[in-house]
Amino acid sequence: MNQTKYFIIDFDSTFTQVEALDVLAEISLKDNENQAKAIEEIKSITDQGMEGGMSFRESLKARIDILKANKKHLPELVDRLSSLVSPSFQRNTEFINKYTDQIFIVSNGFKDFIVPIVKKYGIKEENVFANEFEYDEAENIIGFDERNILSENNGKPKQIESLNLKGEVFVLGDGFTDYEIKKAGLANKFYAFTENVRREKILSEADHEAPSLDEFLFTQKLERAHSYPKNRIKALLLENIHQGAINRLKSEGYQVEVYPAGMTEDELSEAIKDVSVLGIRSKTLVTKKVLENAKRLLSIGAFCIGTNQIDLTSAQKKGVAVFNAPFSNTRSVVELALAEIIMLMRNLPDKMAQMHQGKWNKSASGSFEIRGKTLGIIGYGKIGSQLSVLAESIGMNVQYFDLEEKLALGNATSCESLEQLLNTSDIVSIHVDGRPENEWMIGPREFDQMKEGVVFVNLSRGHIVDIEALAKNIESGKIHGASVDVFPEEPLSNDHPFNSPLMGKRNTILTPHVGGSTLEAQENIADFVPSKIIEYINTGSTTNSVNFPNITLPGLSQAHRFIHIHKNEPGILAEINNVLAKHGINIGGQYLKTNDIIGYVITDIDKNYKEEVIKDLKMVRGTIRFRVLY
Repeated sequence: MNQTKYFIIDFDSTFTQVEALDVLAEISLKDNENQAKAIEEIKSITDQGMEGGMSFRESLKARIDILKANKKHLPELVDRLSSLVSPSFQRNTEFINKYTDQIFIVSNGFKDFIVPIVKKYGIKEENVFANEFEYDEAENIIGFDERNILSENNGKPKQIESLNLKGEVFVLGDGFTDYEIKKAGLANKFYAFTENVRREKILSEADHEAPSLDEFLFTQKLERAHSYPKNRIKALLLENIHQGAINRLKSEGYQVEVYPAGMTEDELSEAIKDVSVLGIRSKTLVTKKVLENAKRLLSIGAFCIGTNQIDLTSAQKKGVAVFNAPFSNTRSVVELALAEIIMLMRNLPDKMAQMHQGKWNKSASGSFEIRGKTLGIIGYGKIGSQLSVLAESIGMNVQYFDLEEKLALGNATSCESLEQLLNTSDIVSIHVDGRPENEWMIGPREFDQMKEGVVFVNLSRGHIVDIEALAKNIESGKIHGASVDVFPEEPLSNDHPFNSPLMGKRNTILTPHVGGSTLEAQENIADFVPSKIIEYINTGSTTNSVNFPNITLPGLSQAHRFIHIHKNEPGILAEINNVLAKHGINIGGQYLKTNDIIGYVITDIDKNYKEEVIKDLKMVRGTIRFRVLY
């Protein structure tokens, strides 16, 4: 027979994010010229008391003497503390209401301000045990009731002993006085609460660390706001991903580890073992081998447009959703393409190099306007079509070639073949994706088909163009000028060397894969990609995923959500529903979508169900991954 569970919760720096007497000092001493010094002294005394370096009663007396507080200060204190309730307590009010008879606030603080705050969250006043202020006739706080058990040293264990609780007792707090309850043998376990403050000395004595109330409830297998504690989600971000993404994931509660460069396959295979979210840019390859070592991976964020560096099929088979930023840096790439086209038409790379060598070569030879010239765009997607619009607006004639039928924007015209575009374009700019069939799209044959004196730009993918053939055509003069931002082999970081047969070629711009590297683009990507990953983890929505069936889901309210990822085989939905029917579960809503490899079923159900249903759903034929969301 299960024993009744009792939960002993501290107030200062646990239920609230701060020490209440520190905040009271800010209020009561706001007109005191020595306020800052007094507040620091109070905080120091608080820490000594919390870590066991000073007896509690000695600590309490010292702080009240410094406070110079009055009863009139308490309403403002209550208001401020009410806005500083720990976030994980704010979101887990359902737990508090469900176990209201078994939750006790046991604090060395004061009922005068604790009761008005915790009552709002469903905690009974009679279950609050704390000190009480003493006042003089002018209602100045002059001390505390020394007859109260909690004003004594070792007061919390004495208070718990007096409650005579029959069952399992669990203590959640941040200080030494909370640990004393377990030390006295009056609690089954002590959880060091570290959402607000981390005291290493207390952690060394604790049975568990609880970075949030969600973590505590998770270990107790109790209902909670988050199905899986966010602090258990580890995100690994590679390749100098923008600080905005780091901040976004940290604010969600994830552990975030940052690595400034790319990783080799072996390095990433080792690093990814306990990672739930992986963030990369273009240099890091996420191969089948890497994914086989990813035991906890839920999602991959490509902080760029392309995803050819990720084995999307293997990710699907592992139940890993991949998200990218298909629109966030298009403008940056387009602006660079236009700028480089103008520079190459004016032969500026050579002229700039000569100026740095002290050579003055003022000449119009080999310099041309772009107005009236024909720009041939290979790939009329998000970047190619936007380049088309801007190029036309500054007087260029635009034509394009794409394997898919695309609506022409403005006065642009579609070419029937790649050869037609190459034969008739003064400038060729490539903007295709990294799919395998595009490999070596432009080689010796395609360069032969281009006009004499063509300008060539590649800001797409490194394996699209035969670099050796491009170098030969620059040397021969067939190509008037070239700009390359992407290469078949790129250094993993800025500390690694770069080498290319294009180095030193005339009228040639080489850039280190910076087409989308503007602050504006990186900020946009840093906002977009994490938001999609977080939405997927929190709700199951796969909108904008590049490898999962796209489903936009409604918010979850008063229900639980089962997420079932499985091999796309006939009859699996029926098997899922048979399991639910066997356990008498009422379905509030169900969503299904498939692609060639996987099926994705989301089922919203009533909250009450037995654990056996989860085991049965995990045993359904073809199951890849199963998650429960609250």
